[in-house]
Amino acid sequence: MGAEDEKITVRIPKRFLKSIDFLVDLDDFPSRSEAVRAAVRDMIYARVAVVTDRIKQMHAAEAAIAEKDELRKEFLQK
Repeated sequence: MGAEDEKITVRIPKRFLKSIDFLVDLDDFPSRSEAVRAAVRDMIYARVAVVTDRIKQMHAAEAAIAEKDELRKEFLQK
């Protein structure tokens, strides 16, 4: 483990552990730990992309609402 690594305890269903062991047995990963680290890393990258897209959509919606409000003010002042 590296200097910045933390050890944690995680409970996972046996069927997931069997799948991890299968991948380790096939030499897809050198260990269970490496398989779990890869899974966590991949999940984080995927979630960051999803959350970033949501934030962009929220900002676009807020900008559209602000523009609509400005148009309403202009129209009602005439």
